[in-house]
Amino acid sequence: MLAGSELYSLDMSKTEALMQAFRKAIGVRIKEEAEVIEGEVVEVQIDRPAVAGAASKTGKLTLKTTDMETVYDLGAKMIEALGKEKVQSGDVIAIDKASGKITKLGRSFARSRDYDAMGPQTKFVQCPEGELQKRKEIVHCVTLHEIDVINSRTQGFLALFTGDTGEIRAEVREQIDTKVAEWREEGKAEIVPGVLFIDEVHMLDIECFSFLNRALENDMAPILVVATNRGITTIRGTNYRSPHGIPIDFLDRLLIISTQPYKEEEIRNILDIRCQEEDVEMSEDAKVLLTKIGVNTSLRYAIHLITSAALACQKRKGKAVEVEDITRVYNLFYDVKRSTQYLMEYQSQYMFNEVSAGEAEEDETAAMVS
Repeated sequence: MLAGSELYSLDMSKTEALMQAFRKAIGVRIKEEAEVIEGEVVEVQIDRPAVAGAASKTGKLTLKTTDMETVYDLGAKMIEALGKEKVQSGDVIAIDKASGKITKLGRSFARSRDYDAMGPQTKFVQCPEGELQKRKEIVHCVTLHEIDVINSRTQGFLALFTGDTGEIRAEVREQIDTKVAEWREEGKAEIVPGVLFIDEVHMLDIECFSFLNRALENDMAPILVVATNRGITTIRGTNYRSPHGIPIDFLDRLLIISTQPYKEEEIRNILDIRCQEEDVEMSEDAKVLLTKIGVNTSLRYAIHLITSAALACQKRKGKAVEVEDITRVYNLFYDVKRSTQYLMEYQSQYMFNEVSAGEAEEDETAAMVS
């Protein structure tokens, strides 16, 4: 998700920020085969030296499946990895032969009665069948942006955690796209186009829209969803007016979804759901009044009154929000229409009201000329 007002930075161009957002929305499933040792731990023996620092620790690990049992010699690093995972007799583990990574899959059903009580995180699994050593297909899910960042510089993976990615060169992205295309042909990778949602799209300027026009033509482009609440307005960066502040050529590429105002029954249902979410008990008469307020003012204003009315109910030590609570907060907090009417009525009592609209326009014109 991205908001149009977020696209500002001295370190990065707007088009680069949009490109990174596009690449974040495109997933890649990379498949690889790995040799894995998978079995139930029968026994772990660790030989510690009598004198500290005299020699490294050694040990033996006994694993079994339903068909076989094998003893493996352990080095210092594997002993340390077993200690980190807190592996003990009865656990079912998987060891990646290439990296030495140990994954605890759970605890064997045969050892389910070893303890009277166990934590909720304890997971019981069946003892593996067949050979201890087997080949497994492992699927890694990453985004194109993550691959870009890792390959953009030395130790680029650190930038994934700090967020300081900076500008990524087009050459790097081209090489990555070529490599991903090769993986797709070989069946090693699969592209998963996601969804990019841009809110407040009218805040984008003409350069951003030109970039989006080109980016949407890409084969791997994600589904683009944009939202705006503007009517006929000026396109940023130009003097031209257009529907929703979006250029006509870009608007022609979109499927426009029309929205209708909420009906009274729909507003009532939304307010009911909101009351449940906020754990607010409200009487039937109060809900009817709140629904009328939502119809006459706005749904957002009516939703805001729920919390305020609940606080008013707590103050009078009531169990449920009544009509008097809704009436009280309605009189305390104005909606847009009443606030505008109030300002027009008492305009003379506010500061700078003596400057008329005509004088203000003359001052602006004089300032522009000077």
